[in-house]
Amino acid sequence: MLHEYLILTIGAILVNNFVLSKFLGICPFLGVSRKLDTAIGMSGAVVFVMTLASLVTSVINITLLSHTITFRGDSVSLRFLDTLIFIVVIAALVQLVEIILQKLAPPLYQSLGIYLPLITTNCAVMGVATINAHATTPVQSSWYGSTLYGFCSALGFSLALILFASLREKLDLAKIPKPFQGMSIALITAGILAMAFIGFSGLV
Repeated sequence: MLHEYLILTIGAILVNNFVLSKFLGICPFLGVSRKLDTAIGMSGAVVFVMTLASLVTSVINITLLSHTITFRGDSVSLRFLDTLIFIVVIAALVQLVEIILQKLAPPLYQSLGIYLPLITTNCAVMGVATINAHATTPVQSSWYGSTLYGFCSALGFSLALILFASLREKLDLAKIPKPFQGMSIALITAGILAMAFIGFSGLV
């Protein structure tokens, strides 16, 4: 059992990194990675939302969506509601994060700007909830396994975001040829970072 949890943890953080392997959550990855402080703030928000979203959606999936109802003599699975319910849960958690940051850290709230409410439509957060809902392994299909996977996936997202922001701050001090300045060098750097993470593919 411990071996399965270790595989789940390492796989979510390094091997199947949501940004650099699954290519989910690219908008905030590129949008808030110009400054390290902003990237750290976004990372904390994503960890909070993704972990709690994984817990809540997993409990809802197990207690409600895994059942079927009888409608006009036919059995209907409630899984067709998963996308709608998951979006509502994620949106509610993002609103909670917005309220907390607006009260406790106004500068960070201002610096995150539009990317904070966009966590609601961040495909990484929605992706982890959907992956958990359709998981077939006993560990990940449980509420605690789903929560662990969500937390580790958020850590992997944060790791990629913070590394990328650190590299972009260094690039701001470098003499980059004019054709590669701006988003061009950022995309090249992201590609090289993704290639570096391929080296972890043999761990699990």
